[in-house]
Amino acid sequence: MRSTFMGLETARRGMYTQQSALQTTGHNIANANTPGYSRQRINFEQTEPYPNAALNRPQIPGQVGTGVKAGSIQRVRESFLDVQYRGENNKLGYWETRAEAYNKLEEVLNEPSESGLSKTMDQFWQSLQDLAVNPTNPGARSVVRQRGIAVAETFNYLHNSLSSIQRDLKNEVSVSEKEINSLTYQISKINGQIADVEPHGYLPNDLYDERDRLIDELSSLVNIKVDYTSSSGGALQMADGQAVIKMVSDSGKELGILVSGDRQNDVTVNFDGASEAVKTISIGSSTFDFTDLHSTGKLQALVDSYGYEEGGKVAGVYPDMMKELDNLAYAFATEFNAVHAKGVSPNDIVNAEKAENPFFADAENVPIQRAGFAGRIELAQEIHNSLDNIATAQGEEKLDANGVPYVDATVGDSSNALALADVFNKPLEYLEDFTPTDPADDELANFRNYYEGVIGGMAVLSQEAVRLTQNSNSLRESVDNRRKSVSSVSLDEEMTNMIQFQHAYNASARMISLQDEMLDKIINGMGTAGR
Repeated sequence: MRSTFMGLETARRGMYTQQSALQTTGHNIANANTPGYSRQRINFEQTEPYPNAALNRPQIPGQVGTGVKAGSIQRVRESFLDVQYRGENNKLGYWETRAEAYNKLEEVLNEPSESGLSKTMDQFWQSLQDLAVNPTNPGARSVVRQRGIAVAETFNYLHNSLSSIQRDLKNEVSVSEKEINSLTYQISKINGQIADVEPHGYLPNDLYDERDRLIDELSSLVNIKVDYTSSSGGALQMADGQAVIKMVSDSGKELGILVSGDRQNDVTVNFDGASEAVKTISIGSSTFDFTDLHSTGKLQALVDSYGYEEGGKVAGVYPDMMKELDNLAYAFATEFNAVHAKGVSPNDIVNAEKAENPFFADAENVPIQRAGFAGRIELAQEIHNSLDNIATAQGEEKLDANGVPYVDATVGDSSNALALADVFNKPLEYLEDFTPTDPADDELANFRNYYEGVIGGMAVLSQEAVRLTQNSNSLRESVDNRRKSVSSVSLDEEMTNMIQFQHAYNASARMISLQDEMLDKIINGMGTAGR
């Protein structure tokens, strides 16, 4: 037959289980504002009924329930939403960083404005037009010289500013590299802690939450794939296990293992390409070409902006723009010098000689070279030091009766000044590798058209980056809201649970009081008749 004290054990189990539920509810409320925290719940389970199915079982009508127990404390989490969130977070990390790089580029170029390159070139052109009206006027010639200096200094400023931002991007690449390695190190240590807890039959929910939070952060930096391996021993079926994190491309190609169990492999971005561009990336002892990455994430965007080597050439947002500036400066200076060399200055006419004085020169005192020229262009010293060396007239070199060469020209002739002004409207020779317009129209692009194409192309790419940043942010927020609707703590819901568990606890306590009264009757009240 059943024990008289059986009801006490059933009520005790009820009180203990409801108390555990109240403690879990309190834990949820305490962590309502903790980043990455997932609400937890008690999985209530019925205890084994009495009696067991055995040969010596008592003959009673049926099995009697023996109460409740807390089977496990499980966090409420939807892993599919985690995968979605990390995918959108990865795209946002890429486009947000790329948009920021273009924003800095737009701030430097500052077009259209009163201080940009286009305005400076327009002022230089206008000064040549004014000089053509009165080619011997010292004031007009001085303005041309000063405007020429302004053109050179503007090219220098743009080149130096972009170079400075590029160096900052290189530092940011290194910072992101360290951040990736810090996150993977922390994840590997948490993996080790989880492996110590799970074999004992527990669910280390708080460790799971912290690991997921770190993985979320990592997903914004590089494209990752997360798998899980079970811990050895007596781990529960619902245990998450240890995370195995791999860096992958957008096509899913595995590039290297970042974390496996309590071990991690450091990521190293190698500036081993031409001009210190990124050529390879190492994960642990394995190395692959950066061009094989083909993925999103902040690291990809930073390297895309800073510069990487592809096919023996340096490509990237800032290297390409600096090459465009070199292309513009070189093509314009070369053509301007060629036209300037055809003319003669008042100084040449007076001295009856024709000096080959270039207007623009390379600051390193070498023949003008295209690579890096925007950072080195300056006014030639002869022009910089003397107003009379600006060639405004067109003349022919002849020989006098004694065979001595002289210049046949007229002081006040403005034909060459007009020819110099016309350089702005002439098609210039650009490199085909850096063409902002249709290649078929390449030979038809003058300075203005080409520069407008450069600025227009940059603006389109910048708008695209901003638009995709907004799209990615909206999608990430949408997924995050769905994830929070499942995992985050609702104080209203927790208060409802608190009342529910409290009433159940009180009922179990009242059951013990009832059992006590029954036992008191049996022990002290029975068998007293006739006394």
